[in-house]
Amino acid sequence: MKVFKTNPGPVSALLLLAICTILTFGINNKAMAQQKNQMVRLAKIQIDPAQLDQYNAALKQQMTTAVSVEPGVLTYYAVADKTNPAHITILEIYADTAAYQAHIQTPHFKKYKETVQHMVKALELVDVNMIGFAKKPDM
Repeated sequence: MKVFKTNPGPVSALLLLAICTILTFGINNKAMAQQKNQMVRLAKIQIDPAQLDQYNAALKQQMTTAVSVEPGVLTYYAVADKTNPAHITILEIYADTAAYQAHIQTPHFKKYKETVQHMVKALELVDVNMIGFAKKPDM
């Protein structure tokens, strides 16, 4: 009997992020109109494995604060690669570019950046366009 292993690498992480994005929005004209102005970004981050717990705590605090106090921060999804948890991908959705610019000037975001500056080994920011979404009606 052959056993096949699934290697959930960066492509799988991106697929998961796409699915999470889909779950974030309802299918209606208002959502589609709002979506056109949104800024959608993937942040691909490599963390020092020895500092991963501290990084995750700082990230969760920043994400929770941003979503709760900033009207223009719509969504954050953070996922870690199953085979290398120090490789993190974050899906960020902002109402528009101005909301993102305001976000990076907030005290909680600046605190996050200062806290994690020596934990982050690599950072790649990728702006993407939403091309579609779908979700179950009861979600």
